[in-house]
Amino acid sequence: MKITVLGTGMVGRTLAARLDDLGHDVVIGTRDPGATLARTEPGNMDTPPYSRWQQEHTGVRLLPFAEAAAHGQVVLNAVLGEHALEALDLVGAQNLAGKVLLDLALPLDFSAGMPPTLTVANTDSLGEQIQRAYPDTRVVKSLNTVFCQVMVDPTRIPGNHSIFVAGNDVRAKQAVTGLLGEFGWPADSIIDLGDISGARAAEMYSRLYFTLVGALGTFELNIDVVRRTT
Repeated sequence: MKITVLGTGMVGRTLAARLDDLGHDVVIGTRDPGATLARTEPGNMDTPPYSRWQQEHTGVRLLPFAEAAAHGQVVLNAVLGEHALEALDLVGAQNLAGKVLLDLALPLDFSAGMPPTLTVANTDSLGEQIQRAYPDTRVVKSLNTVFCQVMVDPTRIPGNHSIFVAGNDVRAKQAVTGLLGEFGWPADSIIDLGDISGARAAEMYSRLYFTLVGALGTFELNIDVVRRTT
């Protein structure tokens, strides 16, 4: 499948590398490929410069946002939440129309330190904002509740644990669920939160997640939703 990953940070790279390993035709989108390749300073969490990563993943092409999105049958939004709408504006509605957009971004505000707050919450979500801005795109919120390494390899955490999907389009959620299955998420670990307003809950979970990160000293954690069956 032709898949576009928007964002060259740690999350985007992790997703792109895994999808490439799975045999998909993957491109990464960025604002300015030349500037991205020219950077020599490390990124967040001491992520190596993109150019070094690119040398190790020659099968993944780096393209401008619009060209990258035109390539993909499915588009993954892995840019920072604060830049998501701006990045999608550069992508262009015509390059997203009719496509599944898997939104992983979180509207985080680290200005007061850890744990971060959210710039939108309770009555709205970034996922909903994207869906309203691009009504012809089938937005699905998922994978934003776990660390990027766990997104693509849930076995890094032992035992059963849960992942969530939310979106208005049933077939779009099925397509995302298929990708989750390729990453190794068992079908019974995937919980459908309903329409795109379920993104509010998925995004607001980040407060608990980052609090747990501070308490436990690791990003590689998750929760298991256990329900009574009788």
